[in-house]
Amino acid sequence: MMKTIVIIPARYGSTRFPGKPLAIISGKPMIEWVYENALKCDKVDEVYVATDDSRIYDCVESFNGKALMTSDKHTCGTDRLAECAEILKLDDEDIILNIQGDEPTFRKEMIEDLVSVFEDKDVYFGTLKVLIDKKEELDNPNVVKVIDDINHDAIYFSRFTIPYERDENRKTNHYKHIGAYGYKKWFLMKYSKMDKSELELSESLEQLRAIENGYKIKVKETKYHTVGVDTPEQVKEVEELMEVIYG
Repeated sequence: MMKTIVIIPARYGSTRFPGKPLAIISGKPMIEWVYENALKCDKVDEVYVATDDSRIYDCVESFNGKALMTSDKHTCGTDRLAECAEILKLDDEDIILNIQGDEPTFRKEMIEDLVSVFEDKDVYFGTLKVLIDKKEELDNPNVVKVIDDINHDAIYFSRFTIPYERDENRKTNHYKHIGAYGYKKWFLMKYSKMDKSELELSESLEQLRAIENGYKIKVKETKYHTVGVDTPEQVKEVEELMEVIYG
């Protein structure tokens, strides 16, 4: 029976916010919020935090969560996920969801949206997009944009505003990429072994590696936004948003 597993990569080291997963947000460590939100999704069989730091591992265990200790040699979250897939001895057709550990506003409905792309048995790699409704996000290189085709397969991801609006009188929808991914286990293992690609290095966007190698990424639109925590100053902003979401 095919399983759906959420894995939440969590590193202690962060240039702008050391110890970020353990930051207290509305009374709980940030990683606990992300973990609990994933558990709320009834389409998920198991949830794990993947870390290379004993402080994060112990924190997860303290709230009765499941944690996996992984190598400290990984340079990206994909490699950490691939190691977890081997530790858990997952089957090739099992679905692995990569949910970021610094997004406590990532709702269970968004996980449901991501899982839904795998209702098509031919899908092996999926992600999410949301309509951009703030002008400042269009010009922000930290907000990644995505365009997809009529089959909802990704054409390109960029930090630049795509598509470019040449005709000022024409209104085109622009979409923000939400950095959560779903993989069939067999593809995750293949993907983690691919060499870094030219476009990936240029944009510093790992998902472009799959496109450059001829693989498809299914893109599902969600109606929900999420806010990541990159600096200590953003904690208050996220707490205010969580008050709106969770009451």
